[in-house]
Amino acid sequence: MDGALVVDKPEGWTSHDVVNRVRRLANTKKVGHLGTLDPMATGVLPVLIGRATRLAQFFNRGAKTYDAAVRFGFSTGTYDRMGAATSAETAVEVTAETLEPLLDAFRGKFLQTPPPVSAKKIKGTPAYKFARHNVEVTLEPVEVEVYELTLLEASGSVARLRCSCSAGTYLRGIAHDLGRTLGCGAHLIALRRTAAGPFTIAQARTLAELEANVEAALVPAADLLPEIPTVFLDELGSTHVRQGRNFPASPFRAQAGSRYVKAVSGGELVAIGEGVLPNLYHPVVVL
Repeated sequence: MDGALVVDKPEGWTSHDVVNRVRRLANTKKVGHLGTLDPMATGVLPVLIGRATRLAQFFNRGAKTYDAAVRFGFSTGTYDRMGAATSAETAVEVTAETLEPLLDAFRGKFLQTPPPVSAKKIKGTPAYKFARHNVEVTLEPVEVEVYELTLLEASGSVARLRCSCSAGTYLRGIAHDLGRTLGCGAHLIALRRTAAGPFTIAQARTLAELEANVEAALVPAADLLPEIPTVFLDELGSTHVRQGRNFPASPFRAQAGSRYVKAVSGGELVAIGEGVLPNLYHPVVVL
């Protein structure tokens, strides 16, 4: 099996838990996920399998889309409902009129300090490992970008948001900062990822569905990275590419000036080529 599965991650599972389950289902150790989801979160978790794991580097900048629920009234140490309260609970009623003016601060590009309990690494160690041992660390702000932030509903102390953002953006951080701005505290109580790059919730399969028929859910490697133009090779050309030789691309089939192309032969992805001359590509990743 060489390709991708789009898993609908259940609540309570870590991304690594899902990878381990897929390893068993696909009968291979070559499995890796594209973008960590917190245990509390559910939804789209793309997983690469087999030789397709070599393509991970081409997926690291896709936008992520989430549906989030934020509870106002108190903050927590993890910025979500899994953590202990860090402020006294306050009775609060949030409205669209109150929240909408505050959302502009979280649209576009801005600096965000990652939550103290996060996968953000400090000298190679995830921040959450320091937090587990009550070791205080300083996390530097990181530039993130929010392409869309829409208030879907505000009722009582809870607001629902839809957010499309760059990789590395923490919805927990946005929830915490909204609560701090309002002066009442807030934290994330639900998070569902509905899209990660080209992968959507419509493609996602539950673990039970994958248990029943994992092969039917596989997205073949040749169908991945649809934004990269495809070059079709015959058997001899495929052999040359696997030997590391440069290969031509017809200017009528590949987009002019495209940095990468997918070399496909017999319906299978052979390699990703990078341009070295006009219409000439060198295989940088060979499957």
